[in-house]
Amino acid sequence: MLNLIGTYEGKMDAKGRIMLSAPLKKQLDAVLHKGFVLKRSVFQSCLELYPIDEWNKMMTKINSLNRFVKKNNDFIRSFTAGVKMIELDGSGRLLIPKDLQQYSGITKEIVQASAINIIEIWSKDAYEKTIENTVDDFAALAEEVMGNLNNIEDGIS
Repeated sequence: MLNLIGTYEGKMDAKGRIMLSAPLKKQLDAVLHKGFVLKRSVFQSCLELYPIDEWNKMMTKINSLNRFVKKNNDFIRSFTAGVKMIELDGSGRLLIPKDLQQYSGITKEIVQASAINIIEIWSKDAYEKTIENTVDDFAALAEEVMGNLNNIEDGIS
């Protein structure tokens, strides 16, 4: 499993291409040739870039859902809406399709933020606003999400 690290700023060119940041590219070196999946985020107006192996793991989980349950079918449709296969070009750039540019509000300035095993791609303004809003109650959020993990053997708590 990947454990990506870092947040990096960049720009989208006039053709809708962004350069994958050098540190993220280095971390992804072993899987760059396999390609990626780019999709809308579930909770934010950003994009999620999945290395294909990570996408396949997610699809294995989702494929276990019973499709004869309407809410499962609705979830699958919404989760995969706008999904695109993406490959880096020879210069290390990836093309963000127009529909995903519109969804995310990406026009020029971007942020690439690691999110464990995927990369979130944000418009810079939206990223800064989201971080700003989260910082206000991050301590409470951290306690709620991580506060009951004291019994884990790895010593992280």
